Amino acid sequence: MYYFIVNPNAGCGRGLAVWNDTKKYLHKKNIEYEAYLTAEKGDARRRSRELTESFCGPLYLVTVGGDGTINEVIDGAILRSDVVFGFIPAGSGNDLTKGLGLSSGIRRSVRRALCDGRIDKLDYGVISCGDEDRGCIRRFAVSAGIGFDAAVCHSIIEDREQGRPSLLNRGKLGYLFTGIREFISTKPVKGYIILDDSKKVEFNHILFISAHICPFEGGGFRFAPSADPRDGELSVCVVSTRNKLKLIFALLRARGKSLRQKSGVRFYQCRELRIHTEKPLAVHTDGEDCMHQTDLTIRCIPGQLQMVH
Repeated sequence: MYYFIVNPNAGCGRGLAVWNDTKKYLHKKNIEYEAYLTAEKGDARRRSRELTESFCGPLYLVTVGGDGTINEVIDGAILRSDVVFGFIPAGSGNDLTKGLGLSSGIRRSVRRALCDGRIDKLDYGVISCGDEDRGCIRRFAVSAGIGFDAAVCHSIIEDREQGRPSLLNRGKLGYLFTGIREFISTKPVKGYIILDDSKKVEFNHILFISAHICPFEGGGFRFAPSADPRDGELSVCVVSTRNKLKLIFALLRARGKSLRQKSGVRFYQCRELRIHTEKPLAVHTDGEDCMHQTDLTIRCIPGQLQMVH
């Protein structure tokens, strides 16, 4: 028995098309299933929590959607040794799929999620930020970040929620337009990071900091080339420079082969990362909004996420 959580609006409506193809395969193979279609933000998290709370015995939970939908499902679930996650990518970015080196083709993804895949124990991240009233604790499967990259995510979400012209919030084109807009308004800030409670590194011109389980974010920007979801560590990328043009060069390199450590770009490995900035900056987990914060703690939880891929 398979349980599906489906976001029909993922990928600007691609989620529904992917789900329709998935249903055809299920019926053709006489596979028993139940499906829950989301209608609004938070539905996937609530349904994941309900299923993992109420279900006794092995549970196979498959997500049809983008990285944000997968994030909600993993964040909402009660993680047990008999809960296994699968996913069929249907988003605009699909960074989890890229990070695991998998094909995003519908037929291959369906077969992998239901029949051909292998169960692997992957790492996941946990981010804690804010105070009791405006704070949050969230899991993530791909990355979490503060600064420019998160501001782009926030703006795209806001555009969609406020019904702004669809051309400006569709897929890669939406990232481009929003990225330009946020680049103009982004200002460097002072701050520091603390690695594993032992090493403090200060920066005068932070543009963004991202902590990764998987190498990619933002629809294919390889900000953490060494990230490995099985090594028990976070891969951290810090872009800090007074010259904002260097951010453009960093983005172009990350969109190409991969980002390299050089002037304005630094990489670190750790199990726990603490971040402080002098001014509140946008924060995201797997592209989802975590408001504006000044202080974050990000941890890697090794090998506790059972996933078919």
